[in-house]
Amino acid sequence: MSAQYNPYDQVLATVEQAASILGYDQSDYEILKYPERELKVSIPIIMDDGSVQVFQGYRVQHSTSRGPAKGGIRFHPNVDINEVRALAAWMSFKCAVVNVPYGGGKGGVECDPTKISESEMMRITRRFTSMIAPMIGPEKDIPAPDVGTNAQVMGWIVDTYSMLQGHAVPGVVTGKPINLGGSYGRAEATGRGVTITALNILKTLNIPIENTTAVVQGMGNVGSIAAKLLHENGLKIVAVSDVSGGIHNPDGLDIPNILDYLGKSKDNLLINYHKKDVQHISNQKLLETEATLLIPAALENQINADNADKIKAKVIVEGANGPTTGEADDILNNKGIIVVPDILANAGGVIVSYFEWVQNLQHMSWSEDNINKRLKVIMDHSFDAVYNIAKENDTSLRTGAYLIAVKRIVETNQMRGIWP
Repeated sequence: MSAQYNPYDQVLATVEQAASILGYDQSDYEILKYPERELKVSIPIIMDDGSVQVFQGYRVQHSTSRGPAKGGIRFHPNVDINEVRALAAWMSFKCAVVNVPYGGGKGGVECDPTKISESEMMRITRRFTSMIAPMIGPEKDIPAPDVGTNAQVMGWIVDTYSMLQGHAVPGVVTGKPINLGGSYGRAEATGRGVTITALNILKTLNIPIENTTAVVQGMGNVGSIAAKLLHENGLKIVAVSDVSGGIHNPDGLDIPNILDYLGKSKDNLLINYHKKDVQHISNQKLLETEATLLIPAALENQINADNADKIKAKVIVEGANGPTTGEADDILNNKGIIVVPDILANAGGVIVSYFEWVQNLQHMSWSEDNINKRLKVIMDHSFDAVYNIAKENDTSLRTGAYLIAVKRIVETNQMRGIWP
């Protein structure tokens, strides 16, 4: 993250705006401005070459008034406390807007997963888990995968936490392997939720699905699933990207072929993908590509004051957390570009994480079809609620989502009161 941009400031500004529209006094929402708990840990690891390296790790619980904290753990070189604070707060509002009984949490380790071995990754995960163990648990704080982590990392967390407790505790995380109590449909849930939301906004705006053009930034777990499902629904995906750069074909990309190429090896990157009529472009150029729909599914702060005026998409559906800065939001609104916010659009992951947690607590397993049907019901209902309240108040969809989320959390806090 740049020194000038603090994502937590954006969280505070959005909360202030929503609270003002709702007519709250500052004392009504003052609690929301401060995370409940923050833990910073130093993680010493013996590397494969025998040297010792110390990594910085964080776990932040923004709010637990509506239920246990919920939020992913990311391994990335740019992880810092302000980023983790913002992500934890976004989780509070995300859970509230889709009415899942969780609060918001987030964790991270400042490291580069592409430059460490699997055994080093395992040791970082296990040591980090042991150091945040007092904060987490099925009734306190339930981590999940995020950028740079996956189901295997969650498996190591389950094992480490279970060893510390002396018995199996599969409900300590979600997004874990099926054989360890994971849920069918969880790996695809965030991308599927983004797809459901994208189809909902296109339908609401009377934009025909077939041959509508779309651009997807980020071909990780979220972006790749969204690209796959949107392609299957008849949209023409004209550009996609990963960390190495983007590819573009105005006539439409062969998404199944691209996914097959990327899936063969983690070393396969789009910079080395070569096909007829496929042009290589930068990630920045990709965001500015002409298309009806843009899905930023990479990292925060991708659409900002420097490039927002160059965005040509008519609709943006945020697959990543915080991909659009406050300054960019103002520019996009003035241009008439509709932005479906992250706390609604990418909530599919936390919804199915909730389903996984419930299954763990009940020692049950639901079918994937059952999971996907339940997910669609919640995503559809939440979209309608956000769209309607935004229309009623003549605000953006982002503000509409925060009106719902802030109201639910504030009302919960008021009913609980402040102890002692």
